[in-house]
Amino acid sequence: MRALVQTVSRASVTVDGAVVGAIEDGLLVLLGVTHSDDAALADTLARKVWELRILDDEKSAGDLGAPVLVVSQFTLYADARKGRRPSWSAAAPAEVAEPLVTAFADALRSRGAHVETGRFRAHMLVESVNVGPRTVLLEL
Repeated sequence: MRALVQTVSRASVTVDGAVVGAIEDGLLVLLGVTHSDDAALADTLARKVWELRILDDEKSAGDLGAPVLVVSQFTLYADARKGRRPSWSAAAPAEVAEPLVTAFADALRSRGAHVETGRFRAHMLVESVNVGPRTVLLEL
């Protein structure tokens, strides 16, 4: 499981012209799932994201109660080592990934996070205004 975590002053996801998730002053998490991931790993990664000291004054989202926007991002498992066309074979199929993205978001919520999400299997427009910019790639 991979999470690309960015500090944002605002971020949103739009599907078919409607905003389906939006936050201010929090974390945008692009989340990729691979074949061997499970719910326990999703919980561990959610804890790491919630406690990651990436915000101002080395605070975490948990310290500040900052909101989190979670967006499924299978392309985090792209492999472009051979040629110019990436392979997506390391990314879990939607049937495996969707419940784990939900488990990740639920694990954040169980820790007290306000969580917004994108929409799985939809063409999403993701907008963000990064702060810092501060971006961390977490991989378990």
